[in-house]
Amino acid sequence: MEMEGWVSMPKVELHAHLNGSVRDSTLLELARVLGEKGVIVFSDVEHVILKNERSLTEVFRLFDLIHILTTDHKIITRITKEVIEDFASENVVYLELRTTPKKNDSIGMSKRSYLEAVLEGIKAVNTVDVAFRPHNADVSNVKSSSLINDTCNGSTRKEIYVRLLLSIDRRESTEAAMETVKLALEMRDLGVVGIDLSGNPIVGEWMTFFPALKFAREQGLYITLHCGEVPNPKEIQAMLDFLPQRIGHACCFEEEEWKRFKSLNIPLICIIQNIL
Repeated sequence: MEMEGWVSMPKVELHAHLNGSVRDSTLLELARVLGEKGVIVFSDVEHVILKNERSLTEVFRLFDLIHILTTDHKIITRITKEVIEDFASENVVYLELRTTPKKNDSIGMSKRSYLEAVLEGIKAVNTVDVAFRPHNADVSNVKSSSLINDTCNGSTRKEIYVRLLLSIDRRESTEAAMETVKLALEMRDLGVVGIDLSGNPIVGEWMTFFPALKFAREQGLYITLHCGEVPNPKEIQAMLDFLPQRIGHACCFEEEEWKRFKSLNIPLICIIQNIL
């Protein structure tokens, strides 16, 4: 099938990181501004943004740069709006957008204000109608056609369903992870449906995040885990024992881990991204 055919097909996106989906043009623009302010050296980061093929280490180097570029509430709102509009332009009709709530006291950013900026970005989308429901809303009776478009006053507009997953970064402490879960619970009526564990897979220990993830599940939030991004048999086993709703990547599973995983019928998302 030609690329145009793939783009025109209605799609579901279940593994979209907000910061990992920012337009290159936006990143370059933000980097130039910080370069002019002397915060960064633009020539040093331009190639990091534009490089096409990256190792896993280089990917996380890019994420670190993106975190430097996106620490302002207005920027968070802007990139959220752009990311949703970009997915809608590719005919994604259901989008789960995951992001780690950031805290930066120096600019007055709390995890809550960060998430509020994300919500403002969702409200600001104007190229497509955004359906944004509470996590427990009944969508079982929604007609499939309503996932693709909505007819109003004789005109047809695309519609995209957007949900949020709050990510726990593997660099965080147990207390910080619990703070993210409690924020998700407070904002579940605003479209927050679950908790994600992500970040550099060689950082942090599973037991650091387990209490927060266990609490989240007990409160009815869905859990998705980045699992098996690097060889780590002990952690992989512990994550499988936890029985999350989804697992991401799993590119370093050994044969016995695959057997165990398949027996659990847990959906696997984004299997080849890390390999690429």
